[in-house]
Amino acid sequence: MTTLKRLEELRGPEVATALTENSIIVQPLGAIEQHGPHLPFNTDTVVATAVAEAACAEARTNGLDVWLLPTLAYTKSNEHAWSPGTIWLTATTLLSVLDDIGRCIATTPAKRLVFLNGHGGNSALLNVACRDIRLAHGLKTFLTHPGMPVDQGGVSPSSELGMGIHGGIQETSVMMHLRPDLIDMTNISRKVPEKMAANKYVRFGGRVSFGWLSNDFDPEGYIGDPTDATAELGKQLFEGSVTGLVEAFEEIAVFDFGR
Repeated sequence: MTTLKRLEELRGPEVATALTENSIIVQPLGAIEQHGPHLPFNTDTVVATAVAEAACAEARTNGLDVWLLPTLAYTKSNEHAWSPGTIWLTATTLLSVLDDIGRCIATTPAKRLVFLNGHGGNSALLNVACRDIRLAHGLKTFLTHPGMPVDQGGVSPSSELGMGIHGGIQETSVMMHLRPDLIDMTNISRKVPEKMAANKYVRFGGRVSFGWLSNDFDPEGYIGDPTDATAELGKQLFEGSVTGLVEAFEEIAVFDFGR
């Protein structure tokens, strides 16, 4: 029997008794966006949902009062707007949606809201939302990821020169572990921006950030080298994400601004 608890399965009167000021509400975010010819549009949603479900269940087993919200699939994906089938919200719309979620959670006894972000393109806005929701609604807000995006300090395998940002070895491996039925590895090749990787500052993860669209690098829209992806690596990455998130929940449960 699963220990996972979903907030949407509560009945109205139960909110007052099931939730407390120690409850942690987890809002996963994915995306519906192109991931090259080999991965499905819902890659980020699949990963965020799977990690959130596994981590929330394990955290409850460890005694934490964690509650899961439904994954938000439509988010800010305009770096892939060139690709038909990508469904994306504007920055203004997504910030409004996140504020509305925070406003609604603030009507419950819960005081902690965690955004579990499976799509790197959401990160900047989610940091803004965390502060705005803190100010407007008084919640303690947190942002975490299944894996830290490469362009924000995350690690990409050395074979990708630190440039495996979208549809590369790691993301493809995790999907091989979770949903191999959705993958087509026919005619996949290496798509690493090697010239940019030689830069000291202007590069993914460098001190100088830059605006980009996924087809700026290649018309197929993926950035990395999925040819070495394996389900075994995906399993390791997935399990590591779950473990890390459970450990993060343990700190979030007692976090109080250093007091």
